[in-house]
Amino acid sequence: MSEFSISDLDSRMKKSIEALKSEFGGLRTGRASPSLLEPVMVDAYGSKMPISQVATVSAADARLLTVQVWDKSMTQAVEKGIRESNLGLNPAAEGTLIRVALPELNEERRKELTKVAHQYAEQAKVAVRHIRRDGMDALKKLEKDGDIGKDDMHAESEKVQKLTDGAVTEIDKLLAAKEADIMQV
Repeated sequence: MSEFSISDLDSRMKKSIEALKSEFGGLRTGRASPSLLEPVMVDAYGSKMPISQVATVSAADARLLTVQVWDKSMTQAVEKGIRESNLGLNPAAEGTLIRVALPELNEERRKELTKVAHQYAEQAKVAVRHIRRDGMDALKKLEKDGDIGKDDMHAESEKVQKLTDGAVTEIDKLLAAKEADIMQV
């Protein structure tokens, strides 16, 4: 059974869930969170870099993020990266410190963010289903080649399905929590 491994499928599904958590971290809620700026890329030293490699991001209070740029020459590039990140933020630079005030979310914007969260969750579910399909295909190939019997094939495919159901349930829980976070006024 060299091509099929339940632990491999499990770790791939967990990576999909971690990717979803990372996506959710970039979605705005009513509170300032440094993870909001994680997806921001900055043109630095001739290449695109994550903001975390050129500055320190912290939450000053519930409505304000501060970005302390390490290299003064990078301040404008960081400010531009935040502005062009499609997060709807307007940074203001003061020397090497950039203040990012978070505007109040209105009902319409909250609903838009909820739709985006649903899209992220659906992408994660699709990724999990692809991993399930890969596992099932590997099992079918092993059975066809005579490496495992019908009973083993059935038992292993049940394990794969149970793993998939668990991952989808986890994604649904994460989505429900993010939805509640976004809609909280």
